[in-house]
Amino acid sequence: MLLFLGYNNPMKSLLLTIQISVSVSLIILILIQAKGVGLGRAWGGGGEFYKSRRGVEKVIFNLTVALGVLFLASSVLNLVLL
Repeated sequence: MLLFLGYNNPMKSLLLTIQISVSVSLIILILIQAKGVGLGRAWGGGGEFYKSRRGVEKVIFNLTVALGVLFLASSVLNLVLL
């Protein structure tokens, strides 16, 4: 187990490792979702039609939501252990 930034607490170090890996994964998933979307639609424009998510797009969306919740939980836990 890696001990980041001189933390002697292995639980804190593990939590920081999880938080970093989840945040990088979350950034990658968000960028994958925005790929191929025009600038107008990316910031709220172009919503004239409804498109449901199917297949891989739905899996990526659900993974993004799950990783967002995991990141929030790890951040709160990190504050509690501070």
